[in-house]
Amino acid sequence: MAATLPAHSYDEKSEMERASPLGDPPQRRRNLPWGDALFSAVVHGAAWLTLALLVGIIASLVVGAAPAIQKFGLGFLWSKDWDPVQDKYGGLVMVYGTLMTSFIALLIAVPVSFGIAMFLTELSPKWLKRPLGIAIELLAAVPSIVYGMWGLLVFSPLLATYVQQPLQALFGNVPVLGTLFSGPPVGIGILSAGIILAIMIIPFIAATMRDVFDVTPPMLKESAYGLGSTTWEVVWRVVLPYTKTGVVGGVMLGLGRALGETMAVTFVIGNFNQLDSLSLFQAANSITSALANEFAEAGEGLHQAALIYLGLILFLITFVVLGFSRVLLMRLRRGEGSRS
Repeated sequence: MAATLPAHSYDEKSEMERASPLGDPPQRRRNLPWGDALFSAVVHGAAWLTLALLVGIIASLVVGAAPAIQKFGLGFLWSKDWDPVQDKYGGLVMVYGTLMTSFIALLIAVPVSFGIAMFLTELSPKWLKRPLGIAIELLAAVPSIVYGMWGLLVFSPLLATYVQQPLQALFGNVPVLGTLFSGPPVGIGILSAGIILAIMIIPFIAATMRDVFDVTPPMLKESAYGLGSTTWEVVWRVVLPYTKTGVVGGVMLGLGRALGETMAVTFVIGNFNQLDSLSLFQAANSITSALANEFAEAGEGLHQAALIYLGLILFLITFVVLGFSRVLLMRLRRGEGSRS
């Protein structure tokens, strides 16, 4: 007896076609040229809009900073003068404060974040992994002004009493370290700002590292453990090489947050526009804190142009950092190819 289709098969197919969002079967919808053209136009428009915004920001910064660029030129970068009364401006103190606090923040945050991510992915018991991960992520939700107030009112006195004074007593007569730890132990300055920034960027770096560590194929790690590798060897020789792109991206994310942070740094860095020594305890200033403190009161002219010039320098610093990270990733990939 010849096989026959079920009587309801045509009805089901017709019902599927009628239930489609456009009223057409999938094969027919894929052939509609206007859908592809609209999608391509929207995607290209979004990309070009991003580039246009970037060009617009750069152009506005250059135009706003033009009087200061014409007046001071590149000498603005290594001049320590900042005197609005006499219209003498230099950005060395702000640039140094920005770079130094960000460097201290990374120096503290990267090892701590790596340890947190390693513990959560390799060593933590199951009952602790989720609560600890949520607690770390909640630190990223704390407003920066709260970090700044906590740093000024709570952390700075503790830093002055239990860190700065013992370091000065221990290394005060050592030639290099004595200079590094000189200055009044009042709890505010470059070191305090760097530590507060480190606390702020640890959640971002740690969460990113944890997520990229989790995508490592279990078979690779189990094979390494089967060959007798320790947990550290598995992380160093298997997990990190497999996830180095994500790790570098997380570090760059934290560095971008540190470079652009304003309120927390403003509370604890001291806002001092002079650079008398290279001490970590000295009050200093950063680009973001200078903009926050002075831009509202700056009149039109060189003062406002100098502040916009500082914003342009911060933009260029961020661009250079991102470019360096791209070059680093390219070299890592090239090294992979040569080893293989």
